[in-house]
Amino acid sequence: MNKVYSNKWVILSLVAPAGILFIGAILAPICLSVYFGMTQYTGMGTPVFIGMENFRQLIFHDEVFWGSLGNAVLLGLCFVFLQHPICMIFAVLVDKVSGKFEKFFRAAYFVPNVISVAIIASMWVFIYNPDFGLLNSVLRAIGLGGSQQEWLGNPDLAIWSVIIVLVWHGFGWGLLIYYAGIKGIDTQLYEAAAIDGATGVQAFFRVTIPMMRPIIRVNVTLAIISALKQMETVYLLTNGGPGNKTQFLANYLYQKAFSSYEYGYGNAISVLFVIVCMVATVLLNKVFKTKAEA
Repeated sequence: MNKVYSNKWVILSLVAPAGILFIGAILAPICLSVYFGMTQYTGMGTPVFIGMENFRQLIFHDEVFWGSLGNAVLLGLCFVFLQHPICMIFAVLVDKVSGKFEKFFRAAYFVPNVISVAIIASMWVFIYNPDFGLLNSVLRAIGLGGSQQEWLGNPDLAIWSVIIVLVWHGFGWGLLIYYAGIKGIDTQLYEAAAIDGATGVQAFFRVTIPMMRPIIRVNVTLAIISALKQMETVYLLTNGGPGNKTQFLANYLYQKAFSSYEYGYGNAISVLFVIVCMVATVLLNKVFKTKAEA
């Protein structure tokens, strides 16, 4: 058997399928995007090579691109510092409930994640409607009619309205991952903590959080990448409006490449998009590594 696995042709035959898949599905598209990003191209006809002009325009003159990146960073921060702490708290609470109620709450919190994005967006557009929407109707009913807003049409409120939807929609995934992590913690650790006189809060910070560090690392990384690649919900809610105030990178890429027919410029955005995702992933890994060592 050792002779078989030391044979170069055997090794090549085992590695080749994954290598071909990687080249065809990841490396080649990235290389093509780099090439088209250096062209002036509408998607039809012959691309005109213009070098780094698209990238210079993006980096030094495109305020919408930087605004889109800023919105993604803001969403990522809301995921990490707002959504995830609440997810973990609710995961602990669901774990404390036993029997049928545990299954019910576990399923109920995950329901938004199995509903079509189109339905979710339509529901929230109705909720935010300034004339007959549920939110403004509730404000009128409780005597706060003066607080009514055009939630998706107000440039100062639109991004927060979109973030609320995205945080709510992704809540189930975060909770489920943390819940699975909590279920994997040895109950003897909590028993030992209780014997030492630790309260529930102390056990949470001294046992649950340290034991959940790998889960937190994975969940936070997924949340940041999710924030960077948001498109469908944003497209259906506002399509980046009003005035690009709710624009995100993926939606902006789509608009440039397929709505404005600036295919070359859209590919330049996609290249920077990939670089931003890679940098974010590396930074997150370093942050968590530093904390673990500390």
